Order: sequence, then C-alpha cells, then structure tokens
Amino acid sequence: MAEKSYRDAVRDAIFEEMERDDSVVIMGEDIGVYEGTFRITAGMLDKFGENRVIDTPIAEAGIVGTAIGMAMTGMRPIVEMMTFNFALVAADQILNHAAKIRYFSGGQLDIPMVIRGPHGAGVGLSAQHSQSFEAFFGHFPGLVVVAPSTPADAKGLLKSAIRGKDPVIFLENAALYAIKGEVPDDSDFTVPIGTSTIARKGADVTIVASGKMVHLSLAAAKTLEEEDGIDCEVVDIRAIRPLDVAPVIESVRKTHRAVVVQEQWKPFGFAAEIASSIMDEAFDELDAPVIRVTGADVPMPYARNLELLAVPHEPDVIQAVRDVAYANGV
Repeated sequence: MAEKSYRDAVRDAIFEEMERDDSVVIMGEDIGVYEGTFRITAGMLDKFGENRVIDTPIAEAGIVGTAIGMAMTGMRPIVEMMTFNFALVAADQILNHAAKIRYFSGGQLDIPMVIRGPHGAGVGLSAQHSQSFEAFFGHFPGLVVVAPSTPADAKGLLKSAIRGKDPVIFLENAALYAIKGEVPDDSDFTVPIGTSTIARKGADVTIVASGKMVHLSLAAAKTLEEEDGIDCEVVDIRAIRPLDVAPVIESVRKTHRAVVVQEQWKPFGFAAEIASSIMDEAFDELDAPVIRVTGADVPMPYARNLELLAVPHEPDVIQAVRDVAYANGV
C-alpha cells in the first residue's frame, strides 16, 4: 500500500479502468494536451490516444449529451467538468435525461457514465466557481452521487462508479486534491457505493460529515478530546445517494447527541436530510436537539478574508459539540 495524494488516487482509478476496459473513455475541456486543469488526466493522451482521451469544445450540455448517447450504445464515458459549477450548463442533460432514461425506457437502457470534477469552496475562486453540490444533485432520483473524503475512497469509489450501470455524479472537493493517504495498489480494489463508514470511533457525541468536512470534523474531535474530554464519533457519509444512514443511527443510539457538518448553505441541505433521518429513526434516543454546522447563506465571496468567514471551521464544530453536550452550561 503506497501513500498517494487524492489527485493521484483519482488519476490511478481512471488509468486502471481504461487499461482494464476498452469501452472506458474520458472527455472534457483541456483534458488532452493540457492534461486537465487539476492535472488529473496527465499522461492519458499519450497512453490511450485521442479516440479515448477526447478534448471537447467549451459546451457542457453537448459534452454530457454526447456521453449519454455513448453510454446508451455500450461505452463507459467519464466526463470531466473543469469545475462542477459548469455542470449547471448541462443540467437539462444530467437531470432530465441521464437520470431518467432508465425509467423512460422501462429499464431497457443502462446509462453507465461518470461525471466527475472539482467542487466546493476555499480556494479563492468566487461565487460562480465555489459551490458545493451534494444536496443539489442528491435531490434527483436516477442519479448516484458520491463525495469521497480520502485518497483510498476516491480511488475505490471511482472505480466502482466507472464499473457501474447508472449515471454517477462524482464530487471531488478541490481543497482535497493535495491531501495524502494510504491507497491500495491492487488494480481490482473497489469501495462499494452506498456505504457510510466510521472515520473515528467515540462514545459521547456523533459528528456526521462528507468530503472535506470529514477532515474538519476529525480535527475538531481531536481538539475536543484533548481540551474537554469529549469523545466524538465521526461518521463519513461517502455517498449522498444512495444514502446509508444506518451507521449514523447506530452511532446516535450510542452517543445520544449529534452534530451534522456541511460546507453548503444551511437551507434544504445535506445536514437537514441527515437531521431528519435521525429524527425519523432515533428520536427517542436523543438527549439534545441535532445541531447543524453550515456555510453562510450568501454567494461565496472572492475576497480571501470574506471567503474564510463564509465556510465552516474547526471552532464552529467544536462550539456545536460543546453545545449539544451541554459542556458550556447551555
């Protein structure tokens, strides 16, 4: 097992699946000669050629529509969004076609395609390039939505997504590309989609998060243990749809307190869905109301100091845990 960056783990998953299966192709803007804005596709054009590493015009609706057609005829296209914010240009193709063709066809047509790329805030790209999309895409039946937090999960989940038969939205938080972790070398290493995991065991408070927020939660849990003696359990929701809440409910039945952390705006978000699930399945277990830690309800500022104020930080999670544990006499 080697230590690799999140970026290299994503690249390895694509490389290995393209070597394994000739029907896998990748397409997008500047992914060939330029090797991608975040260098995910470095070396792929030389290895697989321009028929399988396809540079496209700046036309997201056309890219996704073409990929849907390819998927319907037996190919396994991977679409790279330069930033997932540009997927909004292709929203009709993604939400009204890729997500629904199985239903429209009475189950006769699979759409084995992956739409992947960076999303999220924290890298100074302003309002139109810094949005988090877990809740947006997670709202639509017919889509699979994945948001890995670690390099190993990024590789294993992406390989599962490429091998699957449904359209997958694969969200890579841009701030995670440089983080490192151990990644299995096995070319058949996969992680099943739709399984949450316990990132840190604990007994006092359950913290639920996905993607970049998992790392924020783990840092807060470490500080809380050192400063307050509060032992937090952190649940990593690796897939938004299908959503595996069983580990969350099991954890809440043990800790009786929960904090949910999301980078997105508070209204109608991922945290609201998790909090509602806890209310549905474990209301009688709660010793305190579920608290949500979220981003500010504003378009993301470009100014670095204002951007920092608009996203959750470790002290926000620490305060929420202290509140839900009544550690501040609240």
